[in-house]
Amino acid sequence: MKSLAVAGLALVLGACASTGVPRQPLNLCAVFAEKSAWREPASDAQAQWGIPASVLMATIYHESSYRHDARPPKRYFLGFIPMGRASSAYGYSQALDGTWDEYVSRQNRWFASRDNFADAIDFVGWYHYGSRKALGLSATDMRNLYLAYHEGRGGFTRQYYLRKPWLMAYADRVQATELNYRQQLRTCSAWRP
Repeated sequence: MKSLAVAGLALVLGACASTGVPRQPLNLCAVFAEKSAWREPASDAQAQWGIPASVLMATIYHESSYRHDARPPKRYFLGFIPMGRASSAYGYSQALDGTWDEYVSRQNRWFASRDNFADAIDFVGWYHYGSRKALGLSATDMRNLYLAYHEGRGGFTRQYYLRKPWLMAYADRVQATELNYRQQLRTCSAWRP
C-alpha cells in the first residue's frame, strides 16, 4: 500500500513538472532543452502550417507566459462582486471558446485540449496559417500575425488595433521576442526539426 501511495505521488509530481513554466522563457533554446517534449509538436506545427517555430512560440509566450491553465483575470463589480472573466480565453494559446471549437471541428481534433501544449501549438499554427491566407500576411510577419491573432481577422481588417496604442506597443514586443527566438534557434543544439 505504501508503494502505491509513493507511485501516485510520483505521478502527480511528474504531471505538475510537465506543465510547469520554463525557467528561462526568453531563451527558446533553453525552453526546448528544458521542455524536450515540446520540440516535436513545435516542429510538427511548423511543418504542417508553414509558420516558423519562433513565431508559434513567441505567440504562446506572450499569450500565456507558457502557463497551461492561463485565463484572463476575474472581473468584479464594486470591487468584490464577481462578474466572471473578460473573455473565454484559456490555455497556452489563450484561444477563445468559439475559435477553439471552429479549430476542433475543421481539423477533426475532437479530443484536443487548450491546456495540452501539442494541441495548443497546432492551433496557433492553424490560426496563423488562416491569417496568412485570408489577409495576405507573410509567415514571418510576427507583428501583423499577432495583431490578427489578438483582434481576430475581422478586427485586423477593420484596423481596430489602431485605436489601441497599448496593443500596438505590445505587438512590437512580441515581434522583438520572435526575432530573438529566431536568432537563438539558428545555433541551438536542442532544436533540430
